[in-house]
Amino acid sequence: MANATQLEKLRRLISRIYGFNPFYTPRLSQAGIDERVESIDAFRNAMPFTTKQDLIADQKLHPPFGSNLTFPPERYTRFCQTSATTGKPMRWLDTPESWNWMLSNWDRVYETAGIHSDDRIFFAFSFGPFLGFWTAFDAAARLGCLCIPGGGMRSAARLRVMLDTRATVLCCTPTYAIHLAEAAGEERIDRTEMCVRAILVAGEPGGSIPGTRARIEQLWPGARVVDHHGMSEVGPVSYGCPARPGVLHIIEESYIAEVVDPQSGQPAAPGLRGELVLTGLGRAGSPLLRYRTGDLVQAAPPAECACGSRDMALEGGILGRTDDMVVVRGVNVYPGAVEDVMRSVSGVAEYQVKISVERSLVELHLDAEPDPAHAGDRDLAHRLESALRDALALRIPVRLVDPGTLPRYEMKAKRWIRV
Repeated sequence: MANATQLEKLRRLISRIYGFNPFYTPRLSQAGIDERVESIDAFRNAMPFTTKQDLIADQKLHPPFGSNLTFPPERYTRFCQTSATTGKPMRWLDTPESWNWMLSNWDRVYETAGIHSDDRIFFAFSFGPFLGFWTAFDAAARLGCLCIPGGGMRSAARLRVMLDTRATVLCCTPTYAIHLAEAAGEERIDRTEMCVRAILVAGEPGGSIPGTRARIEQLWPGARVVDHHGMSEVGPVSYGCPARPGVLHIIEESYIAEVVDPQSGQPAAPGLRGELVLTGLGRAGSPLLRYRTGDLVQAAPPAECACGSRDMALEGGILGRTDDMVVVRGVNVYPGAVEDVMRSVSGVAEYQVKISVERSLVELHLDAEPDPAHAGDRDLAHRLESALRDALALRIPVRLVDPGTLPRYEMKAKRWIRV
């Protein structure tokens, strides 16, 4: 994305919020930034970060929606809130204009996923207040797809609706795609008789993790996994690369993206892991400027991708979150690395990681639930321990638990717990 185009959109955004948005006007003024900002670099150098803590504090001080509203409340027609991954949920309002901007970003997601107006999309969500469900549904309807809501249904009922309606696309989290396939086996539903050709996943890093992606595609014969990511407070951010599985492209016509060192806040060196920082260029009603997302990414060097895109490429998609990493005996352990191992070893239906502190040292213990075909496989724990040791250079004890013991998740999975 050319900086000149982004700069024009940034100037237009600042002109709309400066003097009107109580949250950002003083921040822009103190930074010496207005609609005449000279360049993207000048904006980055002068504008301070916005953090989730800033937003939570603002909403606490100005309930119920905070002061990050550019227009009078009557201009807003959409409400959503975050999933509270790292604390108190945040509430977010959108105008029709901002909502349509987010739908246009979803258009890009669908286009690169090869989804067309003749597709029938099943949305395996309980439609709560989270942004992604509603924007995905509205954008698909606007595209002309048959949109099939799956809220308020048990997994068995969802599967039968998908079968009866001949749904061609499934939208859900990676964890739920695996669970839905598991439920199909229990209900004796032959997945080869289903018409699903694409599974669009989000909400967790799994869609870009090789082991998880391969596991889902194995469970859903003939279906291709397509990753995507976004946030309620930011909107739809990236699309899965059609040429390179495991790569996400930032929609740079809609976002200014940066990757910074999580500790120093300085730009991360090319090819190194860092925190994704985003400035949305079209959500003027509730904008975010230089927002520290907490997502860990690794940006590839700028170049034209094999798919023809020049948008920033994130190798491995979202690698984790800044607050997810656990240091065990001097080794940095990320949930995504454990997920890849667990999905790469045949026979695991579900798992749970327990974090404990023993004699001032952090330790991990893992419970693994075998799938029905491996219920009597006593060697599974040993194979998992070996795979984890090979991947992480750590010994992590694995305990097998009875089938059906561990929780299943429709939303973001919460597999890492402190004990």
